[in-house]
Amino acid sequence: QVQLEESGGGLAHSGGTLRLSCAASGLNFNFYSLGWFRRAPGQPREARIGVSCISGEDGQTWYRDSVKGRFTVTRDAGRRIVYLQMNNLKPEDSGTYYCAADQTSPSRLCVLGGNDYWGRGTQVTVSS
Repeated sequence: QVQLEESGGGLAHSGGTLRLSCAASGLNFNFYSLGWFRRAPGQPREARIGVSCISGEDGQTWYRDSVKGRFTVTRDAGRRIVYLQMNNLKPEDSGTYYCAADQTSPSRLCVLGGNDYWGRGTQVTVSS
Protein backbone atom coordinates (compact mmCIF):
# COMPACT_ATOMS: atom_id res chain seq x y z
CA GLN A 1 0.00 0.00 0.00
CA VAL A 2 1.46 3.32 -1.08
CA GLN A 3 1.59 6.02 1.55
CA LEU A 4 2.88 9.57 1.34
CA GLU A 5 3.25 11.44 4.59
CA GLU A 6 4.04 15.14 4.69
CA SER A 7 5.58 17.06 7.54
CA GLY A 8 7.26 20.38 8.18
CA GLY A 9 4.53 22.90 7.51
CA GLY A 10 3.83 25.80 9.82
CA LEU A 11 3.82 29.54 10.16
CA ALA A 12 6.52 31.81 8.76
CA HIS A 13 6.98 35.51 8.19
CA SER A 14 7.46 36.95 4.76
CA GLY A 15 11.09 36.32 3.81
CA GLY A 16 11.35 33.36 6.12
CA THR A 17 12.05 29.70 5.46
CA LEU A 18 10.36 26.35 5.91
CA ARG A 19 11.29 22.85 4.86
CA LEU A 20 8.71 20.26 3.97
CA SER A 21 9.35 16.53 3.96
CA CYS A 22 7.46 13.74 2.26
CA ALA A 23 8.14 10.19 3.37
CA ALA A 24 7.11 7.63 0.75
CA SER A 25 6.43 3.98 1.44
CA GLY A 26 5.04 1.10 -0.56
CA LEU A 27 6.45 2.18 -3.90
CA ASN A 28 9.64 1.67 -5.86
CA PHE A 29 11.20 5.09 -5.60
CA ASN A 30 13.15 4.67 -8.83
CA PHE A 31 9.99 4.22 -10.89
CA TYR A 32 8.22 7.35 -9.70
CA SER A 33 8.40 11.07 -9.76
CA LEU A 34 7.31 12.80 -6.59
CA GLY A 35 6.42 16.37 -6.01
CA TRP A 36 4.61 19.12 -4.22
CA PHE A 37 1.28 20.67 -5.01
CA ARG A 38 -0.32 23.66 -3.35
CA ARG A 39 -3.97 24.36 -2.72
CA ALA A 40 -4.53 28.01 -1.98
CA PRO A 41 -6.77 28.95 0.96
CA GLY A 42 -10.44 28.70 0.10
CA GLN A 43 -9.85 26.76 -3.09
CA PRO A 44 -11.21 23.29 -3.77
CA ARG A 45 -8.96 20.28 -3.88
CA GLU A 46 -9.27 20.20 -7.65
CA ALA A 47 -7.47 23.55 -7.79
CA ARG A 48 -4.17 22.15 -6.57
CA ILE A 49 -1.25 23.34 -8.65
CA GLY A 50 2.14 21.77 -9.12
CA VAL A 51 4.91 23.67 -7.34
CA SER A 52 7.95 21.47 -7.75
CA CYS A 53 8.57 17.86 -8.72
CA ILE A 54 11.53 15.53 -8.85
CA SER A 55 12.40 12.21 -10.43
CA GLY A 56 13.04 9.50 -7.89
CA GLU A 57 15.44 7.82 -10.28
CA ASP A 58 17.75 10.57 -11.45
CA GLY A 59 16.81 13.71 -9.54
CA GLN A 60 15.58 15.65 -12.55
CA THR A 61 13.50 18.57 -11.33
CA TRP A 62 10.71 20.89 -12.41
CA TYR A 63 9.70 24.18 -10.81
CA ARG A 64 6.80 26.54 -11.20
CA ASP A 65 8.09 29.93 -12.37
CA SER A 66 6.87 31.71 -9.25
CA VAL A 67 9.15 29.64 -6.99
CA LYS A 68 12.28 29.41 -9.12
CA GLY A 69 15.28 30.68 -7.20
CA ARG A 70 13.44 30.41 -3.88
CA PHE A 71 12.40 26.77 -3.55
CA THR A 72 14.59 23.70 -3.92
CA VAL A 73 13.33 20.14 -4.21
CA THR A 74 15.66 17.29 -3.32
CA ARG A 75 15.36 13.62 -2.59
CA ASP A 76 16.98 11.02 -0.40
CA ALA A 77 16.52 7.88 -2.47
CA GLY A 78 17.82 5.58 0.24
CA ARG A 79 15.32 6.83 2.80
CA ARG A 80 12.61 7.51 0.19
CA ILE A 81 12.07 11.06 1.33
CA VAL A 82 11.50 14.15 -0.79
CA TYR A 83 12.18 17.59 0.61
CA LEU A 84 11.02 21.03 -0.37
CA GLN A 85 13.24 23.80 0.96
CA MET A 86 11.29 27.05 0.81
CA ASN A 87 13.29 30.24 1.18
CA ASN A 88 12.27 33.88 0.91
CA LEU A 89 8.66 32.92 1.50
CA LYS A 90 5.88 35.19 0.33
CA PRO A 91 2.26 35.41 1.51
CA GLU A 92 1.11 33.98 -1.82
CA ASP A 93 3.00 30.79 -0.98
CA SER A 94 0.42 30.09 1.71
CA GLY A 95 -1.79 27.08 1.37
CA THR A 96 -2.00 23.38 1.95
CA TYR A 97 0.93 21.53 0.43
CA TYR A 98 0.40 18.01 -0.79
CA CYS A 99 2.93 15.41 -1.71
CA ALA A 100 2.10 13.43 -4.83
CA ALA A 101 3.60 10.54 -6.76
CA ASP A 102 3.11 9.14 -10.22
CA GLN A 103 4.99 7.01 -12.72
CA THR A 104 5.83 9.80 -15.08
CA SER A 105 8.34 12.60 -15.56
CA PRO A 106 8.60 15.42 -13.03
CA SER A 107 7.30 17.96 -15.53
CA ARG A 108 4.27 15.86 -16.46
CA LEU A 109 3.56 15.16 -12.82
CA CYS A 110 3.59 18.82 -11.87
CA VAL A 111 1.96 20.23 -14.99
CA LEU A 112 -0.66 17.61 -15.83
CA GLY A 113 -1.54 16.27 -12.40
CA GLY A 114 -3.74 13.19 -12.51
CA ASN A 115 -1.47 11.60 -9.98
CA ASP A 116 -1.68 8.09 -8.72
CA TYR A 117 -1.08 8.93 -5.09
CA TRP A 118 -1.50 11.85 -2.70
CA GLY A 119 -0.58 12.64 0.86
CA ARG A 120 -2.98 14.26 3.27
CA GLY A 121 -1.32 17.66 3.14
CA THR A 122 0.49 20.04 5.46
CA GLN A 123 -0.42 23.65 6.06
CA VAL A 124 1.90 26.55 5.25
CA THR A 125 0.99 30.06 6.32
CA VAL A 126 3.14 33.03 5.45
CA SER A 127 2.33 36.31 7.09
CA SER A 128 3.23 39.65 5.58
